[in-house]
Amino acid sequence: MIRAGRTAVGRRELADALGMTWPTFRRLKPHDAEGFPEPVSSEGALVLLWDLEQITAHRDGRPQPALPPEEDDEDLLDRREAAVVLAVKPRSIDSYKTDPRLADHVVVVGGVEHWPRGVLRAYGATRGTMTAPSGRPTGSGDMVPRDLLPGRIAELLDADPAVTAAHAVDVLGVSTSTAQKHLQHERAARIAAQMHTEPGLRAEAAADRLGYPPALRRSAVKAAQQLHDKH
Repeated sequence: MIRAGRTAVGRRELADALGMTWPTFRRLKPHDAEGFPEPVSSEGALVLLWDLEQITAHRDGRPQPALPPEEDDEDLLDRREAAVVLAVKPRSIDSYKTDPRLADHVVVVGGVEHWPRGVLRAYGATRGTMTAPSGRPTGSGDMVPRDLLPGRIAELLDADPAVTAAHAVDVLGVSTSTAQKHLQHERAARIAAQMHTEPGLRAEAAADRLGYPPALRRSAVKAAQQLHDKH
């Protein structure tokens, strides 16, 4: 994470801070040297970021300033870290991040999306609370904006893999056909992802591991197999 009040840089900015051209940086890979400051990116991140204060101190031969140890609402968290705060899987963040409560606060550092810890906590506290737009009578159509619906469906599945379309209708105010379509799509995507993670795993077995009851997964299993076969 990027601690509050600190600046993080990616590889190209790191090269600039070290006074290296990009080709020289790529050839020498100074960040791999012993004693070089550790990245502040989350574990397993594909794009690495470093704390600029630590980088300049290392460059100048000064002691590296420690990162603040306490959590702060202004800390910037990437996708994996945001998932920990919200107690969901990282792929759920891909759906949630279109919600204005997160989208309006995204901060891109080194090409990586981050969100303030305080914003994530506030989002988590209100996640799942729905209010119908004013002036829309009950039964007049889908009550959740279309672009936010995948995130809401993902939340319901995170909370209960056996969630039914009827429950989604009650909670989200969408039509039965819309709830069925989106639940099938999300279950299929998760089944296919499980199959991709574990080659040789059959769609039915993946659905079992994910906790999807047989009566609710038939269409999703078929769709997941098609998704898997395409890749």
